[in-house]
Amino acid sequence: MSFFEKKKFVVGPFMKVSDPALVEIAAFSGFDFVILDLEHGPNSIETIQGHVRAAQAKNIVPVIRVPEINENVISKALDIGADYVQVPQIETAEDARRVVKAAKFYPEGARGVCRYVRAADYVAMPKEQYFGHANKATGVIIHIEGNIAFKNIDEILKVDGVDVIFIGPYDMSQSCGVPGQVDHPKVISQMKEIVDKAASLGKVVGTFVESPESAKQWIDLGVKYIAYAVDVGIYYDACKTIVDKVNA
Repeated sequence: MSFFEKKKFVVGPFMKVSDPALVEIAAFSGFDFVILDLEHGPNSIETIQGHVRAAQAKNIVPVIRVPEINENVISKALDIGADYVQVPQIETAEDARRVVKAAKFYPEGARGVCRYVRAADYVAMPKEQYFGHANKATGVIIHIEGNIAFKNIDEILKVDGVDVIFIGPYDMSQSCGVPGQVDHPKVISQMKEIVDKAASLGKVVGTFVESPESAKQWIDLGVKYIAYAVDVGIYYDACKTIVDKVNA
């Protein structure tokens, strides 16, 4: 599965707020996807299901970031209808293979087999159709976030079944000894090396940005999956801009 075929790049925010109205608003604004965050923030599989419904109702791609490599949580995220599962803290090729195994049914993986789920239209989809459909319709995104992953990047990039290599600049800055300094030369150098290696193998790369200028910088370097800030930060920035202008 890929939503990169018709566009040079796609952009969307991380979502932490528990109200799916924010997902609908993101769709109306023109974002391509939303990353529904189960690693940080208050949401659960149960609450995030409403966000997935809102996304699909408004034709925006729902991505669920799970908190860790956990076969059960990955399976549940896909069972409730996520188009992509995004998994943090991948450090080795074996980690990447575990994610693919958990996200795909046979013969591509060993995802827990159940068709009594939302992704199978609550059993309305014929079982002969569902499992093959699921393998084609769902995608895998993995986070490269630290020095261990950076050292193992050549082997990680060889793993089949991964749709997007996502570079986490904040965690990478910490592993480089400059926590929070996402524009530090050490961090930028590592990120660019990963982008170049991935591009040479035809792999899609993503990253996190907090400004249009940063987004354009990475797009120009070939990054196609742009995670733009976080719903709470976007809301704060908008509110602060209004307050500052009114009080000026």
